[in-house]
Amino acid sequence: MKIKTTKDDLLKGIQVVQNAVSSKSTLPILSHILIEAKKQEIKLTTTDLEIGVTIIVKGDVLEEGAITVPARKFSEIIKELPPQNEVNITIKKGQSINIECGKSFFRLMGLLKEDFPQLPEFPIISGKSADLVKIPQKLLNEMIKLTSFAMSHDETRYVLNGILFSFKDKTLKLVATDGRRLAIVEKEIQEIGNTKKDVIVPMKTIQELHRNLTEEGEIIFYFKENQLQINLGQITIMSRLIEGEYPNYEQVIPKKIKDELKINTQEFLQATRRASILTNQDSQSIKINITKDRMIITKNTPDLGEAREEVDVDYKGGELAIGFNPAFLIDVLKNIIDENVKFGFTDPEKPAVIKSGEDYTYIILP
Repeated sequence: MKIKTTKDDLLKGIQVVQNAVSSKSTLPILSHILIEAKKQEIKLTTTDLEIGVTIIVKGDVLEEGAITVPARKFSEIIKELPPQNEVNITIKKGQSINIECGKSFFRLMGLLKEDFPQLPEFPIISGKSADLVKIPQKLLNEMIKLTSFAMSHDETRYVLNGILFSFKDKTLKLVATDGRRLAIVEKEIQEIGNTKKDVIVPMKTIQELHRNLTEEGEIIFYFKENQLQINLGQITIMSRLIEGEYPNYEQVIPKKIKDELKINTQEFLQATRRASILTNQDSQSIKINITKDRMIITKNTPDLGEAREEVDVDYKGGELAIGFNPAFLIDVLKNIIDENVKFGFTDPEKPAVIKSGEDYTYIILP
């Protein structure tokens, strides 16, 4: 193998794939990047057996070939190479590569391509298919922002360690919950066709996807059995799906809201943030008192102090006092772009509802 590229292009490629490198595996090969050069295409691949990421890097293939190299050391070497210089990488003998850039030279020991796990192959599907979905990247980016923070980090509730993607009737619904809050966003997607499918995409895949989404272009989802391939142009993400039954989240949504107010999103966010300063490990909740056209947020922590915030609201209902974990409010409010949100509740013991527009609902337990 003999390839020629630039430091910047190679470094960008490494930064895209290195998050999928396994840090805990007992298999040394999973800490490596697979470099493949064929048909004028330089491809970098990593996997931890749950998720695989590949990227096509700009450059010239002078001689085809493939090898794997330790991801961390390879990244450190490329990062420290002289700037604005082309990088030449060659396999000389056995399992090592030579890296040359300007007056710098490195030889790095690798492993054979044959030792690297083979990622699942997805047939190239053309036209409209039940197993192919196209979504605008900007739209999906917004949907993930509004739901991903509600995913569960509790490994004993594995089925909640991801986001439910529900495709039905030319709409895509994303759902995430950790048992104490629930985020649901639904958008119309023209390129879904007749797809009807519910899949749970794991947290790590969501994080990788979100990291690589842009404001332009489309993203293509391919499905095969319990696996998913996501195509973002030069970047491809392959992932196992979480197997299991997602809880019936619809039964958690309050059927009837007794009272509802309208409040400025940023004012609500900033007041909650300031009140949360006086929370601690033993006293994590803030108190919200709602009266006519006024919301008062307070926090009183023994041995620490007291905070009080007042926000104008559009409200005509009865008085109510209710407590929340402020982090659960901050998480949602900082990701809503609408100027105002609706805040609905029934009584201090039952879940409250935050709504933004017609397509976003957030349920939060008091």
